[in-house]
Amino acid sequence: MPNKYKRVLLKLSGEALQGANDHGIDTLAVSNYAQEIKPIVDGGCQLSLVIGGGNIFRGLSKAAGDMDRAKADYLGMLATVMNAVAMQDALEKLGLAAKVFTAIPMPQVASTYTVRDAKSALDQGTVCIFAAGTGNPYFTTDTAACLRALEINADVIIKATQVDGVYDSDPRTNTDAKLFKTISYDDVITHNLKVMDSTAIALCKDNKLPIIVFNLHKQGNIAKVIAGEKIGTVVS
Repeated sequence: MPNKYKRVLLKLSGEALQGANDHGIDTLAVSNYAQEIKPIVDGGCQLSLVIGGGNIFRGLSKAAGDMDRAKADYLGMLATVMNAVAMQDALEKLGLAAKVFTAIPMPQVASTYTVRDAKSALDQGTVCIFAAGTGNPYFTTDTAACLRALEINADVIIKATQVDGVYDSDPRTNTDAKLFKTISYDDVITHNLKVMDSTAIALCKDNKLPIIVFNLHKQGNIAKVIAGEKIGTVVS
């Protein structure tokens, strides 16, 4: 199917990469996502990714204990680099060009992020995986995803979640939860709907960057969203 969006940033949670495991990286799960991505890129979409690190370490989780917040966040950033390298490997095994860019320089592992280099790679059909967040503590990977999407002039952010979109309450605990087809940035913030953190939503609002929230667990959904099918929730 033809792509509606030419340049897209896909936001994945770190938990998506753990598959059926309690933590860590499930190479089968990573491979499955890579296989969904391949036809999209082959179809001409310039795709970039930001992957969280929650499957390995979450800066504010109980695992961090009473660790200093900034230090815990840096550990979380390093976890995103591990996930990014795993995804790069899976994509390359399918014959796709993939490049990891990190906000924290670590040249033996990945390229240091610059806007110019990332745009150039995307123009050449390379999948760009942005890791290590913004390079600063106190900012989530959601905020990093919005920042990178704006810097590379993405048409849209698509955020893969555990449910079908944005609801007025948690559909996993409330069977009467209402799914929104569209919702405004202001309503997301006002009602604290947990689409992304408020900093990320405000960044998208100020720059009129749409977000599409959809269910990651339905095979083919990534391609459908990029093709413009009406699934999930559009935040705009």
